[in-house]
Amino acid sequence: MFTNRPAMNQVSPTTTTEEHESFAELEKDFYHIRDAVQHRLLTTVNGDLALTDSKKVKQLIEDNFNQTLDEENILLNRSIRTKMLEWTIADIVGYGPIEPLLNDNDITEVMVNGFDEVFVERFGTIEATNIHFEDEQHLRRVIDRIVSPIGRRVDESSPMVDARLPNGFRVNATIPPLSLDGPILTIRKFAVRPYTAQDLISNASMTVQLVSFLKACVEARVNMVISGGTGSGKTTLLNVLSSFIPNRERIITIEDTAELQLNQRHVVRLEKRPPNIEGKGEITIRSLVVNALRMRPDRMIVGECRAGEALDMLQAMNTGHDGSMTTIHSNGPRDALRRIETMVLMAGFDLPLKAIREQVASSIELVVHIERLKDGTRKVVQVSEVQGMEADTIVMQDMFTFHQSGIKNGMVVGSLKPTGLRPRFSEKFQANNIELPEAVFQM
Repeated sequence: MFTNRPAMNQVSPTTTTEEHESFAELEKDFYHIRDAVQHRLLTTVNGDLALTDSKKVKQLIEDNFNQTLDEENILLNRSIRTKMLEWTIADIVGYGPIEPLLNDNDITEVMVNGFDEVFVERFGTIEATNIHFEDEQHLRRVIDRIVSPIGRRVDESSPMVDARLPNGFRVNATIPPLSLDGPILTIRKFAVRPYTAQDLISNASMTVQLVSFLKACVEARVNMVISGGTGSGKTTLLNVLSSFIPNRERIITIEDTAELQLNQRHVVRLEKRPPNIEGKGEITIRSLVVNALRMRPDRMIVGECRAGEALDMLQAMNTGHDGSMTTIHSNGPRDALRRIETMVLMAGFDLPLKAIREQVASSIELVVHIERLKDGTRKVVQVSEVQGMEADTIVMQDMFTFHQSGIKNGMVVGSLKPTGLRPRFSEKFQANNIELPEAVFQM
């Protein structure tokens, strides 16, 4: 239940009749105190108290917490008393035992596999924690507390939910009978301050050369796809590239779950709507893409193409919305184009494969592939230009590639280097008065 179990044994030596010899005994006392505080709140709180006034609610919990300790003669040293109060507040009005994890800026994902197993992703590496819930009902209460304020619910009739929290975190909850090991909760966190290109350079995710090249591509309105696996950093990279869009342009973002954080002045954000309890009222990504075309966008940014919306995105790129961007799950640039072909077929139109490939080749100009490497770091490993069609095959050429030279102290050693080739769309740089130094393309 707690983030630092060994420290819980460090109880003040002045503690008398309520001296705690082990963590298990302290944990038992915590549940007892929490239940007593909850009972006090239920029997004494005026119904007019606004639960949205978090400051008053927390003060009320603290008052009842102190009264409970006094009445039951429970003596705790200051540090444990403070920590136990934090747990009590988190358990009653917060996210329970995972609240400290959500407040930890080093943690990017929290994964709850049943009430007694919690894992986190820290610096790109998954690790186990010693945190646990009291039981399945405890975990279900926390899940309900997470999804209820955003108008969603999880029960036997709707055992799965995917939503965005008010703070921008993305949450997915799945309960039995879909999950066989009890309730499953996954929360993906996003940085409060969006990453910048300089951050990615500092993290060695990109080089200065590549940033200069991609910035020029965005300003020259090159149609771009960002590909990569789950958790590889596609959305983060898309957000960074979107920051290069000139402030004068009208941008429309379309997302499954809103994650992009654009600072431009003229941004319209659209988010898909899931079906209601009766299974009606769903608004798909594809419907939003079609609708966005009527909203006079200069550029369209689709958070992720997963199905038939790929066809509408290609058509947008081919009908005056140059510079549009999207992300795709794939294992490489060429695999990304093959996935787009498959997704276009999912749109329900009986199109010949050659026609689809011609549409892909004429719409997409650049594919940027990013990976999460074995050491947990995220790096752009390949940048490929789509040059067109030869017979029935889409021709691509690499502009930048990552060369791994080995592993040292558990860290991947390598470098991202240009191939020495210039893209065919270089004339777009000239047309937009963009000058790129030769050093950007030199090996």
